[in-house]
Amino acid sequence: MASSGKKKTTMAKLSRENRQREKRAEKAARAAVRKREGVNGILADEAQPDDEAGTEEAWQLTRGLAQLDG
Repeated sequence: MASSGKKKTTMAKLSRENRQREKRAEKAARAAVRKREGVNGILADEAQPDDEAGTEEAWQLTRGLAQLDG
């Protein structure tokens, strides 16, 4: 049997399907980002803070405690 040659899907339906497909892809991308962030909300790809900066902050905190005691 030969096909009728007539397009049976309207442009409106095709555009709705495309929008829905894009929306699903965006949703999956957001879910992947949330999954990568994990519990702490920190991206695994981001660089961790310098240990030196943490040492400086700790030193300032202990210095402040020493001044309160004295």
